[in-house]
Amino acid sequence: MSETEEELIARARHDADAFGELYERYVDRIYNYIYYRTRDVHEAEDLTARVFYRALSHIGKYRQTGAPFAAWLYRIAHNLVANWHRDRGRRQSVRLDDVETLAEKSAGPHHRAEQSEQARALLDAMAQLPAERQQLLILKFVDELSNAEIAKIMRRSEGAIKSLYHRTLLALRDELEHKDVLNDEP
Repeated sequence: MSETEEELIARARHDADAFGELYERYVDRIYNYIYYRTRDVHEAEDLTARVFYRALSHIGKYRQTGAPFAAWLYRIAHNLVANWHRDRGRRQSVRLDDVETLAEKSAGPHHRAEQSEQARALLDAMAQLPAERQQLLILKFVDELSNAEIAKIMRRSEGAIKSLYHRTLLALRDELEHKDVLNDEP
């Protein structure tokens, strides 16, 4: 029988292997969140390591509050990313080698270039959103979490998350239409 999250956390307070299991469960999700917020592979790797170092350092102070353990890790990640952005004082542009193409490999070069441009435009539009809206989109589309799970992580009601999600999608659509990315005209 597999350990519950609570049992694993309790064991992780004195057992490095148990913390290693928590790390393995959540490292990809935390890395993805940080990567999409910083859009820099090296910074995402460094900040992810710092999230888990802080979590390990403070696991003894962690208290179960009804929210999943991941919510605590996301809170640490959110704070580190906010500090990272504040220290930089500016947004970094997307590097071409860091953008994942949305096109299938079988698509022609023109189609791939068009899809890549749309992906860059979407990432650029997302980068202009407030941090909480970026977090919402990452949790929804990258981590594929439900509104209820997102509400726990962001410490809001499920209704507030639905409303924020709706307003965020409208803002993205407006920004992309303004930049003429969504128009199908040649």
